[in-house]
Amino acid sequence: MKAKDPITSPLRLPGFEYQQVDVDGVSISYAVGGSGSPLLLLHGYPENHLIWRDVAPGLAREHTVVLADLRGYGNSGKPAPDTAGLIYSKRSMARDQVRLMRQLGFWQFQVVSHDRGARVGHRLVLDHPDAVSRFAVMDIVPTRHVLHNVTRTVAQTDYHWFFLATGNGIPERLISDDPGFWVRSLFAQHIGKGASIEPEVMQDYIRCFRDPRMVAGSCADYRSALTVDLVHDDETFAAGRKVECPLLVLWGTQGLTGPGSDPIGVWRQYATDVRGHAVPTGHFIPEEAPDLVAAALRDFLE
Repeated sequence: MKAKDPITSPLRLPGFEYQQVDVDGVSISYAVGGSGSPLLLLHGYPENHLIWRDVAPGLAREHTVVLADLRGYGNSGKPAPDTAGLIYSKRSMARDQVRLMRQLGFWQFQVVSHDRGARVGHRLVLDHPDAVSRFAVMDIVPTRHVLHNVTRTVAQTDYHWFFLATGNGIPERLISDDPGFWVRSLFAQHIGKGASIEPEVMQDYIRCFRDPRMVAGSCADYRSALTVDLVHDDETFAAGRKVECPLLVLWGTQGLTGPGSDPIGVWRQYATDVRGHAVPTGHFIPEEAPDLVAAALRDFLE
């Protein structure tokens, strides 16, 4: 069931229609525009669908582009977390996106994703392999690889993984005390040298974090990564299941994957058809280098 125009954010992408759908009791907010083969774009933390603002309009010339806010983020529903971590597991978040696309009439589609959205996308491709024809990820390696290879560098650069997963309401209390400081500090640490985010976009990201339900949901997302998601990922890896569709990997030279790392080599342990390259950015690739991202996607997407 679709609900038109429910979005309270002052920022919208021109040419895109904003709607919400109910997926198993969770409202998923999305924007859709363009025409052609269906393409789902998934954002990362601490953002929402606006991360694609400079990429999506060009893609919409050749694709029907769906920009979704993940469960717990942006303008989507924010169910209360559960102690088992299932509500914010990547399996549950991926199921949201598959059912969103099916409600739009798309049974097979391509996925482009960044950060947390790429982790949702990875599980989506594994759990629903027939649904995805091509898959692109930006500035991540699989969650399982990260957690089985925690080094001092990972602990320093990805400290928020472990902070957000802390229990007893600690991160929720601290973030909610000054959400603007939290969001800006993450960007300051992980954006590339000389890059910046437009003030109005930054304010929209902060607007979302002023909702205690989003703070709780996003912390639950990270807790699930360290618990139930890792269980699912270990089971999948042990069973020998890999991403079978073509996979594009982009990473920032100043990004979270880190200088000297080998994202292509890592992903080849988890996927059968991997290609990609570095771009001269920090972690927030679609916002820092939208033209380079758009060019790479034009060459990759069908």
